[in-house]
Amino acid sequence: MEAVAGVLVGLVAALHLYILVLEMFLWQRKQGRSLHGFDAELALATAPLAANQGLYNGFLAAGLVWGLIAGDPTGFRAQVFFLSCVIVAGVYGAATANRRILVAQALPGALALAAVLIAR
Repeated sequence: MEAVAGVLVGLVAALHLYILVLEMFLWQRKQGRSLHGFDAELALATAPLAANQGLYNGFLAAGLVWGLIAGDPTGFRAQVFFLSCVIVAGVYGAATANRRILVAQALPGALALAAVLIAR
């Protein structure tokens, strides 16, 4: 189960790295605009906000990677903390922005957290 947990945590970290790239570097390009259906003008106006969100997603990814490489008990605690942050961010995003975020962010975080806790 430890291997499954590690893979799931790694996938959640990779997801958040992807979100970082999308929000910080691709927001005004077709890939970024199509995510929310923005036209070029709205993408330009919201780019600073998206870059800020992307940076936060990068911190989540970094914390999860740290949790994967750190020895226990630090690694376990970091994974639990950062996966909890992912879940809270996903629930908040679903409540305030788009319900898809619940499935795209909170659900993978919850599955990874469950696996980490079971593997313990």
